[in-house]
Amino acid sequence: MLSPDLRIALTLRSVGGLTTGEIARAFFVPEPTMGQRISRAKRRIRDSGVPFRPPAPDERAERVAAVLHVLYLIFTEGYASTAGPSLFRPDLSAEAIRLARIVHRLLPGDGEAAGLLALMLLTDARRPARTAPDGALVPLAEQDRGLWRAGDIAEGLELVAATLPHGPAGPYQVQAAIAALHDEAASAEETDWPQIAALYEVLLRMSDNPMAALNHAVAVAMARGPAAGLALLEELAPDRRISGHHRLHAVRAHLLEMSGDAAGARESYLAAAARTHSVPEQRYLNARAARLAP
Repeated sequence: MLSPDLRIALTLRSVGGLTTGEIARAFFVPEPTMGQRISRAKRRIRDSGVPFRPPAPDERAERVAAVLHVLYLIFTEGYASTAGPSLFRPDLSAEAIRLARIVHRLLPGDGEAAGLLALMLLTDARRPARTAPDGALVPLAEQDRGLWRAGDIAEGLELVAATLPHGPAGPYQVQAAIAALHDEAASAEETDWPQIAALYEVLLRMSDNPMAALNHAVAVAMARGPAAGLALLEELAPDRRISGHHRLHAVRAHLLEMSGDAAGARESYLAAAARTHSVPEQRYLNARAARLAP
C-alpha cells in the first residue's frame, strides 16, 4: 500500500502535470529523492495488480483529505510558481479552483472542502496586483488593493462565514480565515497582524508545517517587531526541510531590513536569490539587495 504522500505525488504528476522538481519542492525534499520515490511507487502499483475502484467507507475521509491536498498543491504551484520565467501559472490555479468547486458541490457539508475553495478564491483574488506592468513582483504590502477581485473576495468571505462557526475548523479553514483578514484590510498597516499570528499558532498545533512556521514568524514580526520574528527564525533554522529554502532567507532579509541591519539584510537577500528557481523572484531579491549596497 502506498503512503498518502506518494499517492499525492503521483496524482500531482498525472492530474496537475507538475514536474518532479515542482513536486519535490512542494514536499520539501531534494528532486532526486522524489524522483526515486515516484519510480518505486509506479513499480509497486504495476506489480500489485490492485484494481481501480471507489474507496471503501472507512477509507473515504483519508481519500478526501488526499484529494484536497492535491488541489491545494496544484493551486499553490499555479499561484506562486517555484521555477521558470513567470511568477504564476494561471492555468494551474484556475484548474485547481474549478476542481475545488466540484468537490465542494459534491461534499456540501465538508467544512474543509469549503475552506479550501475559500482559501483559493481569497488568495487568487490578489493575483492582478502581484506583478507590475513590466512583470516585476509586487509584494503584498505594496500592492494596489483596488486591483484585487472583489467578487472572488466576497465569495470567499461568504464561504468562511458559513463554515467556521460549525464545528472544529481544519487547516484549510484556518488558512482561509488568515487570507480573509488580509483581504479585508484596507491597507497593509491596517492588517490585524495579532489575529493572524494567533491563527498561525492554531494552524501549527494542527500540523508540523515549516512554511506555516515561517509565515507565523512574519506575522509575529509585524505584530511585535522584527526582533521577535527573527528569534522565531533562529528556532526554525535547524529544520532541514526549510533551512535551505529561499523563503527562509528572504524573510530573514526583510526582518533584518526592518530592524536597520542593512548589511545583514543584503546578504540574506542575495542568499535567497541564489536559492530560488523563479526568475521574477530572483530579480526582485537581487533588486532589494542592490538597493542596500553601500
